[in-house]
Amino acid sequence: MRRFELVTPGSVDDCLRALKGRGTEVQLLAGGTDLLPQLKNGLIKPATVVDLSGVAELRVLEGDAQRGFRVGAAVTARALERDARIRAIYPALAESAALVGSIQIRNLATIGGNLCNAAPSADMAPPLVALEAEAVVASGGGRRRVPVASFFSGVRRTVLAPDELLVEFVIPAPGPRSGGAYLRHTPRRELDIAVVGVASQVTLTDGVCAKARIALAAVAPTPVRATAAEQALAGQPMTPQTITRAADLAVEAAHPISDQRGSAEFRRHLVRILTRRTLAQALARASG
Repeated sequence: MRRFELVTPGSVDDCLRALKGRGTEVQLLAGGTDLLPQLKNGLIKPATVVDLSGVAELRVLEGDAQRGFRVGAAVTARALERDARIRAIYPALAESAALVGSIQIRNLATIGGNLCNAAPSADMAPPLVALEAEAVVASGGGRRRVPVASFFSGVRRTVLAPDELLVEFVIPAPGPRSGGAYLRHTPRRELDIAVVGVASQVTLTDGVCAKARIALAAVAPTPVRATAAEQALAGQPMTPQTITRAADLAVEAAHPISDQRGSAEFRRHLVRILTRRTLAQALARASG
């Protein structure tokens, strides 16, 4: 591993000062589950590494069912998996966090790292997209909010500028009679990445679907919303027939590739199956 300067800021402002003017010569260290293997294998050779472990603001985890939640970028997957409030209000997010690697990995891996790594198969991205969460991004000029659905610009690329820092995610309250679910398919039960992942979030009013959000992973360069499927459910009773129709429409949003982990045809098949299952599970949770 090549030598580098280690910076240990104590605040967001300190982080921004460390990033200023360094361009791509600097890397941020949160959990390190992606960064450290890349450093050891010589895939990246930064001149400076900024250790975020001393920045308390990045570990905020607060809110409730009425106000929604603030989730700091350095909150670990294990913290989200175990938090009773997250499991109750945002079950899809808790389920996705519980699928990130092993327990040892989840105790280190952070939600911000999972999103900023911007892998098409990132597990925690689809639930955040389906929940219409926003990313709070800080720079020397202030802070801005970016919908998580717009946060990714390509494979392993985000909208973050070199001098910007992801601070937290703001997740809206889902409201009453809402439910969500996340499922993925992997060749192995654990310690694998998604061949396809699907998150669904639905809200019911007077027995019909008032709103549906469906987000897909690993079927395009970035997470995608199945908007045609969402529109087909809006204002309709969620019957097995309407759910099946939505699952068929969700396939239209997928543009998968064929690789050693699965063919494009297999991935489209998985989109249909996982969309149907997550919608059924979200409906059951929304129904109480």
